Parts: sequence; C-alpha cells; structure tokens
Amino acid sequence: MIYLDYVSTTPLDPQVNQSYQSLLNDYFANADSLYSLGIQTSALMEKSRTLIAQMLKVKNSEIIFTSGASESNNMAIKGIAFQYQNRGKHIITTTIEHSSVYNTCLQLRDIFGFDVDFVSVDHNGHIHLDELKSLIREDTILIAMMYVNNEVGSIQPLQEVRKIIQQTNPKVKFHVDMVQALGKLPIDLSLVDTASFSAHKIYGLKGSGLLYKNDATTLVPLINGGQQENNLRGGTSNTATHTMFAKTLRLALENNEKKYQHIQSLNSYVRNELSQIDDIVINTPINNSSPYILNFSCVGYKPEVILHALEEKDIYISTKSTCSSHKNDISRTLKAMHVDEAIGQSAMRISFSDKTTHEEVETFINELKQILKKVKKQR
Repeated sequence: MIYLDYVSTTPLDPQVNQSYQSLLNDYFANADSLYSLGIQTSALMEKSRTLIAQMLKVKNSEIIFTSGASESNNMAIKGIAFQYQNRGKHIITTTIEHSSVYNTCLQLRDIFGFDVDFVSVDHNGHIHLDELKSLIREDTILIAMMYVNNEVGSIQPLQEVRKIIQQTNPKVKFHVDMVQALGKLPIDLSLVDTASFSAHKIYGLKGSGLLYKNDATTLVPLINGGQQENNLRGGTSNTATHTMFAKTLRLALENNEKKYQHIQSLNSYVRNELSQIDDIVINTPINNSSPYILNFSCVGYKPEVILHALEEKDIYISTKSTCSSHKNDISRTLKAMHVDEAIGQSAMRISFSDKTTHEEVETFINELKQILKKVKKQR
C-alpha cells in the first residue's frame, strides 16, 4: 500500500499503541477518585501535561486536554467570544479556515449576533495583511486563523499578525489552528493567546487533542459539569488518551530536521515531475508553504475517477479536505484563491510523511501517468 493522505490522518504509532493498551488495562480508575489507583492515574495524566508543556515551552496550567482540534477550536473561539463580548462582538477570521473555525464563526454570527469579517487571501493562499489591519476595530475581540492551510499548505505570517494586533488593538485575542504545523514546523506559542492541536495527525490517537490557552486569557466553558481541566471541560477525564499525547509528541519531534529535509526532497521531486505532465496545474505555492502538502489539478479530469483508479493500484490520495470531501463543488480554499473553476473542480491533494519513500512517490507518478492516458482514451 502507498498511503499519501497523511494530512487527513496517520496510522497509529506501534509504540503509542502498546503503551495505550497497557494504560487501558492497568490505569482505568477515575482520575478524580481519592483512592490510590485514581491518584496514580491522575498523576500519569498530569505528568503528560507537564512533558507537553515543556516541549511546547509553556506552563502546565496553559495546556488543556480535549477530544481533538475541532473541539479545541470551538472551545477557544466560542469561549473567548462569550467571555469578552462586553468589550465588543467583532471577530475576524479568514476565507480559508478549516470548517471547525469557519463554521464556528458563522454560528456566532448567525445565532449569537456577533459581527464577523473574513480576510481574503491572494492567489497563493496567503492573507492580505493590509486588509487584516484595516478590519481591526475598537470592538474587535478575536482574530482566528490557521498556521498552515490543510488543503494547499500555505503558511500564514503569524509574527506579522501579532505585530499588527499590538500596533492596532492590543486587547484583541489571537487564536491559531496549528494542527498541520505540530511536529513539522517551528511553533512559537508566545505569538498567540490560544492554539489548537491534534494527535491523530502525528501518529497518535484519534479523539485526542490539545488547547493551549495562556494564563492571561479567560474562557467561558462550553462543557459544564465537573472540575476537570481547571473547570473548563467537565466530564470524566479520558486519562489513557490524554496520557499518550506526551509520548506521541515526543516521537513526532525526534529527528525533526532530518524528517523535514526528507519531506522537502520528496516534495521537490513530485512537484518537478507533475509540472512536466500535460494538463496538470500545481495549486500549492512554491514559497511560504509546508512541504508536507502538495495540491494539484488534472484539468479536464474528474478527480474521483483518478482517485479510485489509483485506489485500484493500492495508492491512496485525497480529492480535497476530508472535512468537505462529500461536497461536489470547488473547495472554499481554492475559490478564495481565485483558482479557475476548471482547475478547482479537478483538484487533488497528496501529503507526505517521514515514512514515505522515494520509491513510493516514483510509483505514484508512474501510475498517475498511465491512468491519465487511459482515462483520456475513455472520454
């Protein structure tokens, strides 16, 4: 099998799986229990929190365990919106956000009466900083955006955004979806107030996420109930899953530079090969983009046909973001980039891992060429 959809999810690391099974069997007690087994279970989870905080260079109190990045995004955006609405009800996000950010902002607008502005992007998927600056108002309370776009890989200039906030309205909170950056790109949490992460993108467990929230930021909790996660997320702690995030992150960060160079090499090779094939247009920008993601279009071909033809060869890619894969229209990200409709409708995405080999991408390229010839004859 040749798997080229690591942006969507990753297989579970065997070391993580082994440790997880052991935790499920031996440390099943409620972490809030006062007897020894509960205390031991709680201690393991808190040790995980400490290790994560150390790796991310933040305080223990600033790490909140969640069920995944979608919950983390909702928790941060809604929590900030409800907490600071006395200052104003204006939120800024971008046109290319993951649905868990984009739809959350729409809900705040349509149901809760918040005013939401969407910053546009250029043809490379990078936000217009001048437009962002012009949108910030006295009643703006939140700017929410992603670090790395999950469809085309464009990287947003977080340092510049933070400078704009400081110069224009320092009270504005800054939330960043960092899912596609964790374990891949440098992360500086001093630039943001809140940030979301997910384990299953880095060979960890599904249903496992983090929210970074600095101590200067207050949230209205979305899940009321118990004292868990500093009273921000009621409910019996999923201790085994939370405990495994530390090991997942440690493994992801090991030999990081070597992994990155390998990915860059794969990306350059595939980009060069694809650019030489007729009817193929590459949508991922060359500059300021993650090498882990490569979005391209086979113009004039139905991407689902190519996807299933590759699947018959045991090669797996994606036609668009998994969270919107069942929609037939052009993706919101490519539309925001003003990609030609014919190009947008035929877009596909491959994504690499440090476990991806050069032989695998060579096979992918060769099979794609053959499929394009075959499909063309059948049209």
